[in-house]
Amino acid sequence: MKTETAFWDTSALVPLCCHQPASAEARHVARRYGRMVVWWCTRVEAYGALARLRREGSLSEKGFQQTVARLSLLSRAWLEVLPVESVRQRAEELLALQIIRAADALQLAAALVWCQGRPQRRVFVCFDQRLASAAAQTGFEVKEPVAPG
Repeated sequence: MKTETAFWDTSALVPLCCHQPASAEARHVARRYGRMVVWWCTRVEAYGALARLRREGSLSEKGFQQTVARLSLLSRAWLEVLPVESVRQRAEELLALQIIRAADALQLAAALVWCQGRPQRRVFVCFDQRLASAAAQTGFEVKEPVAPG
């Protein structure tokens, strides 16, 4: 199967780094959409999520170090959308139209800058329901966890 390019939100990357309920689905999606495009701050967001899991006791110190190593490995291969003015402008526009947080607006804005404002037939990988809904309303093909059953 040919590896395709997709924009990946942090919510879909964290399950690739550590075991979570969505990990199997994230690996499945990564096999097809393994050429990753991310927002410039995604690595910081993912590191924050992993650090929170460690603080909460879901990850041991050794587990945390292993997940950070996986994140580092992923980040060496992905393409980042840099923090340019067009991302900020689009994020502000999205906040006026969508019920999403500022960080999610920046993710979605970065995806729109990546595809030059033409999200049709572009894949947005996201395991956060609110952001996934906003991405779909914007025109992206959203890949999110499949409900069991």
